[in-house]
Amino acid sequence: MKTAGLTLFILIVSVMNAFTQTPNDLAEIWDKNHISKLFPSDLRQKDVKNYLEKLKKLGIKVEEVGRSGGGREIYQAEFGRGPLKIFMWSQMHGDEPTATSALIDMLAYFQTHRDLDWVKSIEQTVTIRAVPMLNPDGAEMYKRRNLQNIDINRDALDLKTPEAQLLKRLRDNWNPAIGFNLHNQQELTTVGRTPKQAAISLLVVYGDAAKTTNFGQERNQRIASAMTIALQNFIPGHIGRYGDEWTPTAFGDNFSAWGTPTILVETGALYGRNEMYLVKMNFIAFVTAIRSVVTGSEKTQDPNVYLNLPNNGSGGLAHFVFRRANIISSSGTTISDISAVTARRRATFTAPNTIRSIGQLDSVSGLEEYDASGFNVVQRFGNMRPGELAEFYFYRTDRVIDLTSTELEKAFPPDAIFSSGKWFKGAGVVRKIK
Repeated sequence: MKTAGLTLFILIVSVMNAFTQTPNDLAEIWDKNHISKLFPSDLRQKDVKNYLEKLKKLGIKVEEVGRSGGGREIYQAEFGRGPLKIFMWSQMHGDEPTATSALIDMLAYFQTHRDLDWVKSIEQTVTIRAVPMLNPDGAEMYKRRNLQNIDINRDALDLKTPEAQLLKRLRDNWNPAIGFNLHNQQELTTVGRTPKQAAISLLVVYGDAAKTTNFGQERNQRIASAMTIALQNFIPGHIGRYGDEWTPTAFGDNFSAWGTPTILVETGALYGRNEMYLVKMNFIAFVTAIRSVVTGSEKTQDPNVYLNLPNNGSGGLAHFVFRRANIISSSGTTISDISAVTARRRATFTAPNTIRSIGQLDSVSGLEEYDASGFNVVQRFGNMRPGELAEFYFYRTDRVIDLTSTELEKAFPPDAIFSSGKWFKGAGVVRKIK
């Protein structure tokens, strides 16, 4: 009897291990297996087509399901043969690409590891359909809107765009049980009122202005809790909750209203980590969400893990803050703080930095902060005001300099130059305090 009991125990443990993948396991899986190589922001449609061609060669069903306003193909990939239908779409905003790569990596891994028990259970329980790039024209231009200059995510009712018409048709013809609406948010979005970046924000999207809950809503809250718990292993304190205001023209809201309760995933940024790290975070979140449904573990999740996430915040964070600078401008000399922000650009492009505000900025934190108290600071082109480029000359205050010189840099070489978000000259001269 003891031997039989021990054998049963070992069998149970082995089965549990076969189906249990920890967040750290998923991180290692992505590290070893991801096929996405380019930074997501550098992806054009041709790059996604190359990824999809690899998926096809692996045996994933990939088909063209429509065309953009500019005539570019829009594709859908499919994995699994189970009865539970999960629909995921990414990059309906052309400059919001992180999840596109994560979807490719997830599908590639599932297909190449179908012999694993836990992947086999996914294949048998769910069918996943994914549109990795809904707005290929916007992606080509790296802009939010499509070729008609319409925000596709505000076209769920009017359906003026071919991309919106396609998305609605894909949902209506298939009627999925769960939707995942995948986006990027601003890099300087914060977790509540803290100075911490919201690297990932989640929202279980309501289907009406009254925020009515139902079975799908409650299930999705538990799924979002599972995703949160997994991500807390890597980005603790950097997970927020996206605003849940009813937006009647948006797709996530209408998917939920039409019968496909939807989870919104918004990827932000994380200082010191590149885009690929956030692709990995998406991969972990997506696989965790799917597995929680397949294994039934979502049923025991506490929805309050998700519900108690701090709401997204904004306005309290800048990329750079220069404290107590002696600012030289045409209107005189003042001692003030300067904040600067970096525009969203492709990874291979130089992103402009602009002055956001000048003054006593005690309520603003910088991802990088510098003590400029011992320096006269001059805007490179003589325009020290919000909206202008954050291009600065730094001169020690004990130097005798004609700051009105028309050949300032040549006649009086600066002690340090801050240009394009970097120290072009004099790195370390202005003391970094954060």
